[in-house]
Amino acid sequence: MKLFRFQAIGSLVLAAILSAPALATAQGANSALPGTVNYVEGQTAINGESLNAQSIGSTTLQPGESLTTQKGKAEVLLTPGVFLRLDDNSSAKMLSPNLTYTEVGLTHGRAMVEVAEIHPQNDLRIVEDGASTRLEKTGLYSFDADRAQVRVFDGQAMVEDGDQQVKVKGGHEVDLNSGGKLKAEKFDKDEYAQDDLYRFSSLRSSYLAEANADAARIYYVNGGYGPGWFGAGWYWDPWFSAYTFIPGDGIFYSPFGWGFYSPLVAYRAPFFYGGGYYRHFDPAFHHGVVVGGGVHGFRTSPGIRTAPPAHAFHGGFGGGFHGGFRGGFSGRR
Repeated sequence: MKLFRFQAIGSLVLAAILSAPALATAQGANSALPGTVNYVEGQTAINGESLNAQSIGSTTLQPGESLTTQKGKAEVLLTPGVFLRLDDNSSAKMLSPNLTYTEVGLTHGRAMVEVAEIHPQNDLRIVEDGASTRLEKTGLYSFDADRAQVRVFDGQAMVEDGDQQVKVKGGHEVDLNSGGKLKAEKFDKDEYAQDDLYRFSSLRSSYLAEANADAARIYYVNGGYGPGWFGAGWYWDPWFSAYTFIPGDGIFYSPFGWGFYSPLVAYRAPFFYGGGYYRHFDPAFHHGVVVGGGVHGFRTSPGIRTAPPAHAFHGGFGGGFHGGFRGGFSGRR
C-alpha cells in the first residue's frame, strides 16, 4: 500500500515536471506584452474591474487604462527585465505600451521600478505631476506621486519638468515640489530598507529569480537551447504562476542582487557558476542558506553585492536550500 502511494505521488510529480515545458511553451516566450499583470494581492482593479489570481498573466493594461490598488499591491511587466510594482492606495495609467517607447503615468500613491535589463533603444519613462523621468540604466527606482518625489536607489535617470532637466544617479532624489531649479540631492538608502514597498519588491524579485532558475532549465537541451526557446524575454513558469525574465546569454543581476540566468548558465544555477557560488542577496534581506547542515545568513550594506564569506562553504552544499519556493519548499533544484 505504501509503495503504491509513493508510486502514485511520483507519477503526479513526474507528470507536472513533464507538462512544465508544454505549459511554458504554450503560454510562454515573449507572449507577455508591456502592461501584463504578473501579480496581485488584496484589493486591485483595472478601470474599476477587480483583479484576482486568474488575472495573473492573462490581463494586460491597455493604453488609457488605470491599475488601482486600495489595500493591496500589484506587479506589472514592462519591457523584458523591467518590473513595475504598485503600493497600497496607488494608481498608475498605461500611456504607451510600445517596446521602444514605454510610458506609465503614476497618478496617485507610490510605485517602484526594478530594471534588470535595458537597451539603448528603450525609451522607458514614468510620469508624475507633469514631470517625465527616463530610466537610463539598470537599477532600482522609486516614485511618489503624492509627494512629487523621484528617488534612484541604484542606476541613473533623467528627470524632465518643463524646460528643466536633471540627471539623477544612485543614492539621489529629486523633489518636484521644491519650487526652484530641479536639483538632485543625496538620501540615506538605509532609511528605506524596511519600507513596506521596498520589502515587497525585494521579495517579489527573489521569487522571480527562483522562477527564472526553474524555467530557464526547461530550455537547456544538450548544451544548447531547446524547444520553446525564442530568445531573451518573458517566460511563463507554471510552478510560480508568473512570468519571469530569462536573458539570452549569461547572467543579469537584479538591483536586489538576485541573478537572472540564461538557459546555458541556469543548468547549474542557482548554486554554481564557473565553479563558484554566485547567489547574491538583497542588501536588506537576511536570508538563510543551509550549508553542510548549518544555517548561514548573509547581509550586506545597501548597494553592495557580495558572495557569502568563505567560512560558509564548509561541508559543501549537502544541506540544500530552504525558503525559496513559496516560502517553504526545501531542497528543490
